[in-house]
Amino acid sequence: MNKQLLILALGLLTTVAATAADYDQNAPFGFCTRSSRTSATSVYNITGGSCYNYPLPANFTGKSTVLTATGQDMKSTIENAIKQNDVIIFDGSQGDFIVSSNIGVTTTGKTLLGINGARLCTQWHVTPEMKQALNAAGVPSMSTSSGGGTLPNGTKVTEQAEYNTRRIIIELTGDTKETYRNAGILSLSGCENIIIRNITFVGPGSVDVGGKDLISATKAKHCWIDHCAFQDGMDGNFDITQQSDFFTVSWCTFSYTDRSYMHQNTNLIGSSDSEATGYLNTTFAFNWWGTDCKQRMPMARVGKIHMLNNYFTCSGSSNCINPRKNSEFLIEGNYFASGVNNYYGQSGATAVTWRSDNYVAATTKKHSSTGATVSMPYDYTVAPASDVPSAVKAGAGATLFAADATTIRPLTQHAGEDEQGPFYNLRGQRVDSSYKGLVICNGRKLLK
Repeated sequence: MNKQLLILALGLLTTVAATAADYDQNAPFGFCTRSSRTSATSVYNITGGSCYNYPLPANFTGKSTVLTATGQDMKSTIENAIKQNDVIIFDGSQGDFIVSSNIGVTTTGKTLLGINGARLCTQWHVTPEMKQALNAAGVPSMSTSSGGGTLPNGTKVTEQAEYNTRRIIIELTGDTKETYRNAGILSLSGCENIIIRNITFVGPGSVDVGGKDLISATKAKHCWIDHCAFQDGMDGNFDITQQSDFFTVSWCTFSYTDRSYMHQNTNLIGSSDSEATGYLNTTFAFNWWGTDCKQRMPMARVGKIHMLNNYFTCSGSSNCINPRKNSEFLIEGNYFASGVNNYYGQSGATAVTWRSDNYVAATTKKHSSTGATVSMPYDYTVAPASDVPSAVKAGAGATLFAADATTIRPLTQHAGEDEQGPFYNLRGQRVDSSYKGLVICNGRKLLK
């Protein structure tokens, strides 16, 4: 590579990072740093495995491990690594990490970090053949609240669409035990002080079978999920339920692809109206709900939920932010792009404070606050909503730990690669294929 090109490439990194860096603290904030939903003095020192950046600092004294993909099911390997180490680093340079079913996280003080484009992917996925059979049976027009029947394995299902979906998949696969319904990635259960950063989670495709989420949290506390990408969760992308508490979800992306079929319900907070009160307090900041997200962005019960400077481009959605029974919402500085018409709807919320600084491109509806003013027990600054699109586009998702000059080398044509792409910028973000990649980093073509 000539010197001028290298300077141009590194200059691009500075330009792209600067927009997000205005607001990205690169440190825990929000509810994950608190032990009270009301008191600002009840501070919690969330550390994960005592480090949450990469490379690990020289003074790190904990136990760490670096995992690379084997091409086989890595569920047991990853579970053991989490049990035995404080910091688990997923190095994506050798390909995707494949897992056959949910990996349990049940301990305290863990950090999971992704480097080199790390992706954790479910082994099972929805196939075109399945989608064709479901369409032929008319599943999309069936009821999701009544009807049903008894499956060939003897299981009774009370919803017509779910019953027929599960029946058809059993008939196609022969999986009478329905093991495919466990196609999720992480279950945070009864754990505390967990940090997960810079990992892409890829699911089997959303389908109405009452299956697993990409990540589920039950009775988990003080968790920071930051700069991750969630795609094609079977039931949800990331659900927080059953007395989980004090979560911050920041700089993450949520989306679906053609792999998904129905039930693109991305984020559920509280699994039922009977959820115990006092829990589920969650901060969502600088996240991006994008392609084919239909509902639950989030839908929440019980908790105090802070929606701060999030970005919505999910055109065609049926409901984005959805406060439900016993919840309290503070909604401020969010940006709802053109085409996002059904961006808000509440039912039974205790209180909602809808700030005037939210930007909504669809002006046909106006929303106002209800109940007592909702406030947060921590300090923060609201970015202007006009800054949200550029900041979130530049920084959300698994965009951390970008390459430095020592890892950049001249572009070489790899076997099976197409000169037309895909291409990525220096933060690992996919860009339009009309750009010509002239350098390669960690096996990925980079933006000129």
